[in-house]
Amino acid sequence: MQLRMTNQREMILRELKKSKKHLSADELYERVKKIMPRISLATVYRNLEILSDASMIRKLEISGRQKRFDSELEDHDHIYCIQCHRIENLDIGDKEVNLTEVDTRGYAITGRRLEVIGLCPRCQKKNSKNNAKKAKQGGSTMGCGCKKGVLSDEQKQVLEAMEKCDGPCASKDIAAATGLETKQVSCRITALKKKGYVDSPVRCKYAITTEGKIALNV
Repeated sequence: MQLRMTNQREMILRELKKSKKHLSADELYERVKKIMPRISLATVYRNLEILSDASMIRKLEISGRQKRFDSELEDHDHIYCIQCHRIENLDIGDKEVNLTEVDTRGYAITGRRLEVIGLCPRCQKKNSKNNAKKAKQGGSTMGCGCKKGVLSDEQKQVLEAMEKCDGPCASKDIAAATGLETKQVSCRITALKKKGYVDSPVRCKYAITTEGKIALNV
């Protein structure tokens, strides 16, 4: 059955194509609501999933982080910045893996995805500027200027609660586990997201990232 293109879907698809970027639902919502002020974030989420299921856009789930969406339907790979979380297309040319030479353990291969991670040129430049500050501030710094390895007691509590969760958990669950107020938890989550220690792979739910686990156990 052909997908019915509502005004909302057409607008979401148009804004995604116009951006020429790999936007999250939240980023796309900020763009679309300027044109359709009454549209809700939930509507954007729902329609992105519908467009993805209809193969009109591609859904990217890189390193367990927040989903991104791509209007480019041709097969291509991506490169991901571990600091600012920027995603860009990657042209690997003739360097594609030959799956006929790989032990696929009996699987019938329907596709493949190459994930490349690193630091984008912009973050490399920021880091080089921050090198001079490290001696004065102590500890390593991120592109945003935060001390990457420094955690408050409450931030540690939040990360520990997330680490014990079986999958993404809501703020109220973290509050119940730590004894903190929900507002306090939300504030700590915001700070931890800026550090790259927390992600939101599911709407209104949060999970500790690999970087967060490393910082928690340092």
